[in-house]
Amino acid sequence: MTKRNLYLKTTPVEEALKKYMEALESEECLLPVTEKADTYESLGRITAEPVFAKCCSPLFNAAAMDGIAVRAASTKGASESRPLTLNLGEDYKIVDTGDPVKSPFDAVVMAEDVIELNDETVQITESVPGWQHVRPIGEDIVTGEMIIPSHHRIRPADIGVMLAGGNLEVPVFRKPAAGIIPTGTEIIRPNEQPQEGDIVDSNSGMFAAMVSQWGGRPKRYDIVEDDYEKIKAAVLAAAAENDMVIINAGSSAGTEDYTVHVLREIGEVVVHGVAMKPGKPVILAIVQGKPVIGLPGYPVSAYLAFENFAGPVIARLAGTGIIAGTHSAAATSAATSPSSAYGQEEVIQAVLSKRIVSSLKHREYVRVKAGKVGDKFVAAPLARGAGAAMSLVRADGFCIIPQNSEGFEAGELVDVQLYKDRREIENTLVSIGSHDMLMDLISDMMAGRFPGMSLSSTHVGSMGGLMALQRGETVIAPTHLLDEETGEYNMAYIKKLFPGEDMSLIKGVDRIQGIMVKKGNPLGINGVEDLVRARYVNRQRGAGTRVLFDYKLKQAGISPADITGYDKEAATHMAVAASVASEEIDAGMGIRPAAEAMGLDFIEVGVEEYDFAVRTADLELPQVKAFLEILGSPQFHKKLEETGGYGWHQAGRIIKI
Repeated sequence: MTKRNLYLKTTPVEEALKKYMEALESEECLLPVTEKADTYESLGRITAEPVFAKCCSPLFNAAAMDGIAVRAASTKGASESRPLTLNLGEDYKIVDTGDPVKSPFDAVVMAEDVIELNDETVQITESVPGWQHVRPIGEDIVTGEMIIPSHHRIRPADIGVMLAGGNLEVPVFRKPAAGIIPTGTEIIRPNEQPQEGDIVDSNSGMFAAMVSQWGGRPKRYDIVEDDYEKIKAAVLAAAAENDMVIINAGSSAGTEDYTVHVLREIGEVVVHGVAMKPGKPVILAIVQGKPVIGLPGYPVSAYLAFENFAGPVIARLAGTGIIAGTHSAAATSAATSPSSAYGQEEVIQAVLSKRIVSSLKHREYVRVKAGKVGDKFVAAPLARGAGAAMSLVRADGFCIIPQNSEGFEAGELVDVQLYKDRREIENTLVSIGSHDMLMDLISDMMAGRFPGMSLSSTHVGSMGGLMALQRGETVIAPTHLLDEETGEYNMAYIKKLFPGEDMSLIKGVDRIQGIMVKKGNPLGINGVEDLVRARYVNRQRGAGTRVLFDYKLKQAGISPADITGYDKEAATHMAVAASVASEEIDAGMGIRPAAEAMGLDFIEVGVEEYDFAVRTADLELPQVKAFLEILGSPQFHKKLEETGGYGWHQAGRIIKI
């Protein structure tokens, strides 16, 4: 039986990083390499040494204004009642800004203050002090002066100053080369046609971008299958060619996870297994005097492990991780947040919109959407799976649950590490409630039409959205809840949940709800009554689609217990469609655009009203006004028409409740 890599003990994140950095320092693996860069091409590079001026700026006494150069002492007594007449060559010289001012002249009179009598003679009506409007030699830069310190990221203004100081080359840290090795027999290139069981290599592209972001030069190698000797050969070759090596996948406890065994044979494994979630199966090793880091295969685990361990190593090798003149491992701790590579490390306090439960064993990084509601920030947790790569794209930041904590309760104030600018978060319209793909269309149009504004849409179902609105955790709540007694959508629920409050309903769209089935409808499903012979996927409790489904079951006299899969839940219409497209599920209720997006057949059940609940006072918010403008715009309606399955005759109409 093949031996598994079981974690008997995991190391806390800070302890693991400190231990690894100390090991790398003792082996002299973190010494940055320096080189000379053309000053013109040095933007963003990190200076390895201080830069000293080789010449003065200005190089000579220079006119600071257009006008005439004069002898200051000769202008005494000039006034409007007794103008002083000056002769060209003898008493003055015509100068433009930047021209040398040479002896015997030592001051400049602005052209606006000069009265021209003829081509050779002028008058001035005011005496001037010595060195008026003259930039003395070395006023800005003096030869030998330090103009740029070491460990400084070069900006456009720095390039101008260095050139003015005569520096055509600048000593910089060489960008460290990082070899990236994807491993796994099941891994294929993105341009290959995937077969069952194949996984597209997306991580190496993400790693390459992250290496560049942290200041390194990525080198991606071809995929290496799960073969001990091939992985060994690939690591040795990459270590010889690069300053550090990143190995993706094969670091966990699988029977074909060879990475840790290979690294133990050819080098030293300093740490295997870190107390963080996602990202536990991390390997921190040294091979041939080079840092070698094994990262897990799941995208979110890989991303977080890179940020916490590979990023700081690259920063040290690139010269950016040396802080305040110290080379200690502790100096890198400021670079270990998951947002550091984005240049943003701002932390805000936000109200958590949903309970987060966590294990005591790990530090957990929970991706969140953030926005401002009233005078407080709100954070809505996103999908937490290690493979939920889209949660990284959608997230505005991370809520970090410390090790030995069981998590946070809904409504609790938590710290959120942003990797977006705080102003973006403040200008975000927070939407929590029912899911529809049109929210993505509105978000995209808002970003293009109203620069600086954005829409944050979190999907918790209609009832979940109304409850969030009730708690003051969202500005708008998309909803499509059918009242069985009246047959009316949304109004009854708002009246019930917000008694006595000044509320409004923004009318959205009519949309067709139906049953999504596989292409060709192999089971011959024609209505809700036929679902008793199908494997079904439901929406979550509180979702308007589920309320409608329950209503239709009741009308048909069918018990939920008769539906196989009634308790199997999906959070969005697209998630339902994806499940139906798989082998395990036959049918699910949702909207037509989701069915069409996945190539499914669609059996119409009925038309419903998808609207937006909002407090009346919030209709005056700039973000809400922008939302309303887009909702009623011909451009948005055209996009809905292209998508299909929507009606928009009331879109943007406001009903006061």
